Amino acid sequence: MAITAAQVKELREMTGAGMMDCKKALTATEGDMDKAVEFLREKGLATAQKKANRVAAEGLCKTLVADDAKNAVVVEVNSETDFVAKNEKFQQYVADVAAQALTTTAADIDAFLAEAWALDTTKTVKEALAAQIAVIGENMNIRRFAQMKEENGFVASYTHMGGKIGVLVDVETDVVNDAVKEMAKNVAMQVAALKPLYTSDSEVSAEYIEHEKEILMAQIQNDPKESQKPEKVIQGMITGRIKKELKEICLLDQIYVKAEDGKQSVGNYVAQVAKENGAKITIKGFVRYETGDGIEKKEENFAEEVAKQMGK
Repeated sequence: MAITAAQVKELREMTGAGMMDCKKALTATEGDMDKAVEFLREKGLATAQKKANRVAAEGLCKTLVADDAKNAVVVEVNSETDFVAKNEKFQQYVADVAAQALTTTAADIDAFLAEAWALDTTKTVKEALAAQIAVIGENMNIRRFAQMKEENGFVASYTHMGGKIGVLVDVETDVVNDAVKEMAKNVAMQVAALKPLYTSDSEVSAEYIEHEKEILMAQIQNDPKESQKPEKVIQGMITGRIKKELKEICLLDQIYVKAEDGKQSVGNYVAQVAKENGAKITIKGFVRYETGDGIEKKEENFAEEVAKQMGK
């Protein structure tokens, strides 16, 4: 089947692989995007994870924490341009959305959009959004929200780059003081910077591990030198690489970015603060929103450039 420049572009954004490698992968898999990603990974030409943030859209992520810090919310509201995202009216509107999302009982974004707008109950949230679009003059979207509650501790929040990234961290603790609060903020900053997928390795499914092992085995078998090693050595290599990957994607196993020795894990940092303050502290979870994460913006020239290089 004919492979289009748009398909090649999408696969490049997902994997970071070269243009011709992507074309070869799509040709070999008859245009199946998921199989093409697997093909590239097995050949060692793609990263372990698809790039979640392919092309950024504009807008803001906003966090809001209740006065008692037991409840918090993070929302993402999108706009077409960064110019509008910096507009005071837009920023105030996002703050109003966050205030409503903090206390909403809606289970999902559709239910949230259908409920009455707190600032004007004659309108739904969706209708109030339409009114804002008319005022601001750009298409806008309340994309998502996530609430977090912690009765036996508090919820910490962090916003990065003026709202490009919003993070909530669930902290269970029997001691709440400035040192523990600072620790929680540092952990939230860690989440913003290093983009973990899980809190700890206990959250990683057996299916995920088995799938990664299959990918690693395929990579080894495609390597002339590594494929000749004894089975026991190969299995050891796979185990080692899995452990390394888990340290990168699990928050508590990551190297703490502020570690003075460059080795201390986030989990050990939390344990150190707990010991110093006579506390029992557990990081139970986190939410990380990045503006435009996974939303593709139209880029007209790139596809044409790829098409020319492919000789189409």
